[in-house]
This record gives sequence, C-alpha cells and structure tokens, in this order.
Amino acid sequence: MVIYKSKTGFAKKYAEWIAEKLSADIFEVSKVTPNLLTAYDTVIYGGGLYIVGINGVKYITRNLNKLNDKKVIVFATGVSPFREEAISEVKNKNFTSEEQKHIQFFYLRGGFDYTKLKPMDKVLMTLLKWKIKRKKNLTPDERGMLASYDQPVDFTKRKNLDELIAYVKK
Repeated sequence: MVIYKSKTGFAKKYAEWIAEKLSADIFEVSKVTPNLLTAYDTVIYGGGLYIVGINGVKYITRNLNKLNDKKVIVFATGVSPFREEAISEVKNKNFTSEEQKHIQFFYLRGGFDYTKLKPMDKVLMTLLKWKIKRKKNLTPDERGMLASYDQPVDFTKRKNLDELIAYVKK
C-alpha cells in the first residue's frame, strides 16, 4: 500500500507514480485505519518536508508496532537537491534510532508552489522569505528558493523513484 499526505501535490504525484509502478493500493493518510495497515506486507508512506519534519509521518511512527513483520518505506519530498548531511538530519529528526532500523527512508526531490499553500503556511513561508532576503551572502539554494516564490518549480521525475522501486521489489 502507498499512503501519502500532500499540501502542494508533489508527495501525491510521487505516491501515484509508485502505486502505478507497483500496482499498489493508494490512500491519503486521513483515510487509513490502523487495521488497514496490517492487511499489507509492504507499507510506503510519503509526505513533504516542512522545516525538516515529514508531513504526517507520525501516523507511521505511532503505528510502527503494527508493522513489525512488514517492509516499511518512508519518502519525503523537498525542493532542495539531495545532500547526505541534510538527509541524515531529516532521518534523525523524524525517527528514533530504533525506528530507523525498521524504516527505509528515501528523499525525492519535489518542488515548491507558493500559490498552493494554505494561508498559515503562506505566512510562515513569507517570514522565511524575509529572513533569507536579509542575509548578505545567499547560498545557491537560498537564491533558488527566493526565485520560486514568483515562479513555481517542479523537480519531480519518475527516474527519482528507481532506487525506491528496486528496494521494494528485492
């Protein structure tokens, strides 16, 4: 089964591609009951990154005891390019060391579309934008982030799923 929570559509797009590639059932996380989790041998969860937190992943960690004999995969989508140190930070913030032994984590580059954010998220992102603008020396990621407020960016590619799909199939 593939489960997702998506605010702007990037995690949903990847979840749909994964479900299609694996002929898997797909659910938005709000539609999944703990009993439904036990009906599948592989559980894949995806959500967007928000300040290093994976949107909705607590559903998986709270129910991990029901998934002991299952293959559990979590993916997160974000606008930044892949960097090992950033991925380690995401894993350590979202999962205990014990949870990391049972959960296989993948980072899939998504995108950013300010127009799809809810009002509170727009406020938070505007504050971030102001904070970035005040810096003297911007990183390439920060310059890209500022540009994406005016022009949405989408880095999703089916090819980004190759490693995740291979893991599920082995």
